[in-house]
Amino acid sequence: MVDLRVDIPALALTLAIGAAGGMLAAALGLPLGYLLGSLLAVGVTAAMGWRPLGRAVTMPMRLRMAFVPVIGVAIGGAFTPQVAREALGWGPSLLALLVFVPVAHGLGYVIFRRGGLAQVDAFFCALPGGLIESVQLGEEAGADVRLLTVMQFLRLILTIIAVPLIFLGVTGHSVGSASGVQMTGADVALSLRDVLVLLVCGGVGVWLARLCRIPAWIITGPLILSALAHGLGWVEDVPPGWLISLTQVVLGTGLGARFAGVTGAMLRRAGLLAVLNGAAVMALAFGFALALHALVGEPVAAVFLAFAPGGLAEMSLIALSLNISAIYVTAHHVVRIAMAVFAAQIGARWFLKR
Repeated sequence: MVDLRVDIPALALTLAIGAAGGMLAAALGLPLGYLLGSLLAVGVTAAMGWRPLGRAVTMPMRLRMAFVPVIGVAIGGAFTPQVAREALGWGPSLLALLVFVPVAHGLGYVIFRRGGLAQVDAFFCALPGGLIESVQLGEEAGADVRLLTVMQFLRLILTIIAVPLIFLGVTGHSVGSASGVQMTGADVALSLRDVLVLLVCGGVGVWLARLCRIPAWIITGPLILSALAHGLGWVEDVPPGWLISLTQVVLGTGLGARFAGVTGAMLRRAGLLAVLNGAAVMALAFGFALALHALVGEPVAAVFLAFAPGGLAEMSLIALSLNISAIYVTAHHVVRIAMAVFAAQIGARWFLKR
């Protein structure tokens, strides 16, 4: 039975730390400031074992997941007939994932094996996606679940940190700045009807997608219904900018809280290997972006984001902030995660047979 009890004062304090870190990072103009600032503030607090006011940091997964549909609804608002026509040309890069995912997995496996990890640990640590599923299946197959969890979170977090910094260095513009505010309709007052339609897209979309077992249902369901509602003219607006910023804070706080209880020895062991793996896979993603962007009619930045081994929600937020091909990026991450989970299922069966 699931324990639904929550330490409300500890949760409020954790969110306050995350909000303070996010607002500071945003005020300093850091890329994707609300997400990265909250992640770093809460992550450092958790990893150092600090207990402000005697409370340990905490973030229930269900609270974090409750905000993820906001991203799907916002991305669905970018759906237009032009996007639908462009989607017909995405075949080459979607097919390229059939090569990218196993090559990225293989690269990570080699790095982790040479770093001293056992076969089963290296296999599941190297999976380029499907964090929850890879941890669950890895545990069933006999992997070190704490090491696997830390490795997968480091992959996710290092990518989230690196990608905005790469865009800042290349373009000179901070991810999550004015472009994202404009994209999410921050200056538009939503009518009650708009609010109701968007809420239905989020809630019903999650329920239907989960019922149909669609990959990454927490985002894809709301995205599909939102795209349908916008395409049919039922609604024109999207979630306001302040809600997107709040979503960033909640997601970042949730990721940072995952470092609670992780020892320094494990972080040191996992950190170098995670950096090497992340750098190798991002370099691979950039190579695919250079090779494919002309074929699919998308900018190199969009294809790189579509292949970068970060989280679906976080990479989609970056795409929203840059106002570039958010639906394209999201579609590819859904396929990547589905392929990674499929590989995890095959690996789990193989290791269990052994």
